[in-house]
Amino acid sequence: MIDSDILKIDKIISPNVSRETLDELQNYSNEIILRNKHINLISKKTVNSINNRHIIDCAQTIDFIDKKDINTCTDLGSGAGLPGVVLGILMKPKKPLFKSIFYEKSYHKSIFLKEMTKKFKLNSEIHRKNIFEEKNLSTDVIISRAFKPLHIIFQIAQNNFKNFRYIILFLGKSGKKILSEALIFWKFDYEQKKSLTNNESMIVKIFNLEKKK
Repeated sequence: MIDSDILKIDKIISPNVSRETLDELQNYSNEIILRNKHINLISKKTVNSINNRHIIDCAQTIDFIDKKDINTCTDLGSGAGLPGVVLGILMKPKKPLFKSIFYEKSYHKSIFLKEMTKKFKLNSEIHRKNIFEEKNLSTDVIISRAFKPLHIIFQIAQNNFKNFRYIILFLGKSGKKILSEALIFWKFDYEQKKSLTNNESMIVKIFNLEKKK
């Protein structure tokens, strides 16, 4: 049975989502809850609100992902696959060749990612590697949720990726302050949208990133 929160994806976030896609998102949510008893995938405090707190929170970035020129998305510090698996499930019927790339150092979490991407037949790559040690990476979108502070993500984008179009980040109530402080050391343009799951948070798309000299 689909939780009523999941239906918000079709009504609010991405209209005309198929029943099959909603079923897959609910099944993914159920898998996280089941595995969370053995692996620390999400905070136990958020288990009862997983669909709103995690699934919908990730799904709302689809506006930045569902574009003609976006074919790959790299999720840093993927953990349970939030947001990479959610976006992969949403994009699958829209663009079957859309690829989700995951970087997750944890053995158990990377195994969980492999199982989920196989279960939902996602075009994906799972790397159990330290992203800081990787070089010359290429992607269309870098996305990160609860991984590292903004300035660290910027350093990864500049030092470890040779190509990317933009970065998507989830920022909390201090988001505006964090962006203002980052502009002291970096040049970049950005678009922001208010979070649908937290009135104090925002989703930010950052592009034209360049370190100030």
